[in-house]
Amino acid sequence: MMMADKDNFREKLLEYLNQYLYNIQDSDGNWTVKGFIDIFKNIYTISLDTKVISKVLEIMLFPKIQQFAIENNFDIVLSKEQNFYPDISFIDKNNGEKIALDIKSTYRTSENTASGFTLGAFTGYFRNRTSRKNITFPYGEYKKHYVLGIVYTKQDERIDEYKIYSITDLKKILSVIKGIEFILQEKYKIATDRPGSGNTKNIGSTRKIEQMRKGTGIFSEYGVEVFDDYWMYYLTKDMAQLLELPKPPYRNLKEYFEYKKR
Repeated sequence: MMMADKDNFREKLLEYLNQYLYNIQDSDGNWTVKGFIDIFKNIYTISLDTKVISKVLEIMLFPKIQQFAIENNFDIVLSKEQNFYPDISFIDKNNGEKIALDIKSTYRTSENTASGFTLGAFTGYFRNRTSRKNITFPYGEYKKHYVLGIVYTKQDERIDEYKIYSITDLKKILSVIKGIEFILQEKYKIATDRPGSGNTKNIGSTRKIEQMRKGTGIFSEYGVEVFDDYWMYYLTKDMAQLLELPKPPYRNLKEYFEYKKR
């Protein structure tokens, strides 16, 4: 029986990664990465650019995830391109079943909220589940779709991005983030009923950190089937206009259920 059947996959991977927190944070919870080093041992600080922070965190996690895969009898396939889904595909060596793992990061906006994740497209491969475009394996071949969320706090103090440090200054360099936390949930359990940002055709997530931790987002009580159906037929205003509809058939979960009744 595959580990994911009882969600042992989630429990085991989360426990495995949480042990790694001691390697990427010091005793005060500050990130152990201080910057980039060149061959002359000059250190250039990392900016508060969320894309840079996310990429470095990913790079740090990949070896650990690979070790987990080896110890738990999985092969792993990394995405070919930056915009391919998912970041990592796990393949069970016993039965060939696949698990998708997408790595996302976000920063806390308060003690209880974060800026949120974008959880992948709701068009393209999400709707055509046999499509191989921008995806490692067709969406329908994955048994489960997980999101590994990295939540952190930005440091309040100003980082001097123009200063070059030496190795001897290492302890003086301020970490750009602190309080790193790993969240691992099936995608539908932390999704919301609105797109992630602006006009992008991406699924948004809950911004409540407790809902992320517990997997109690708006779709969690209805199951993955309702989540899939909602987003497969969700239309933005522009998409509705192209279909010559006066407006999208629904804009939230309440309207979706009313629409389904009709």
